[in-house]
Amino acid sequence: MEMFNEFWAQLQSLNGVQIGIILFAVAVVWFLPAMVAAVLNPAHAKYILVACVPAGFSIIAWCGLMVWACTGKVFEKYKDKVAQTS
Repeated sequence: MEMFNEFWAQLQSLNGVQIGIILFAVAVVWFLPAMVAAVLNPAHAKYILVACVPAGFSIIAWCGLMVWACTGKVFEKYKDKVAQTS
């Protein structure tokens, strides 16, 4: 309980700019899969953006979105090679 009280006291000592910076950093991390998808997987970027909202509450789901965002063009790149070898 003392740790919570100490955290609360530190939180109350922050000014508005510091709180704004913290909220901005949280939003950037929360929607990082959508930003990555805009570059690496633009075909699914809008679906990943929508999925970021609830996935931010779960580290496992957030990591899954990062994998989905990073592997978008990889599948397209190697799809033809796999078809040729089959």
